[in-house]
Amino acid sequence: MVSNSSLEQAIDKILEKTEKEILSDLENSASTSKKTLDDSLPILEQEYDQIISNGKKEADKIEKQITGSSDLEARNKQLTTVEESIDKVFTKALDEIANTDRSGDYSNLIKSLLEESTKTLGTTDVIVFTNSKDRDTVQSALSQYSGAELSSETIECLGGVKVKSKDGAMTFDNTLDAKIERLKPLIRKDIATQFGVSN
Repeated sequence: MVSNSSLEQAIDKILEKTEKEILSDLENSASTSKKTLDDSLPILEQEYDQIISNGKKEADKIEKQITGSSDLEARNKQLTTVEESIDKVFTKALDEIANTDRSGDYSNLIKSLLEESTKTLGTTDVIVFTNSKDRDTVQSALSQYSGAELSSETIECLGGVKVKSKDGAMTFDNTLDAKIERLKPLIRKDIATQFGVSN
């Protein structure tokens, strides 16, 4: 029979051996973990730097989008304001034209509109249409053009003339309304440029 003392010694040896193995394993594990951690540190730092860099890029991108959106909104408001002002000016100008005295300078305007119209059509053999206010002024100006006659029909316009060749092949709208419509885009562009805004 094994004595208690021998048994205790055997157990102590086994415990001591196990303790040494466990401590050795722990030291190895700690050493391996430290090496793994040391090896991972540069990779983690690189990933951290990449995350920060990507975050900054994204922040810059968002800032540019916000700034761009604000610039676009401001430009659109500016365009709208200029457009509204231009419309007011046109409305006022059209009102003044409609109420213009039909003598003097206006008579000269009618003559130049007739001359431009007959040159454009390449003939004086024309029928001329105008509104009721301009009939007398146009009739007076037509005396210089052989073959030209004033239509008995009136047209709706601010003023000016619409000229049609007697064979009906060509028509030239030289009413003030048509001239204004042709000039509107140029006037709008010029005004917008004056205010540093372009469409």
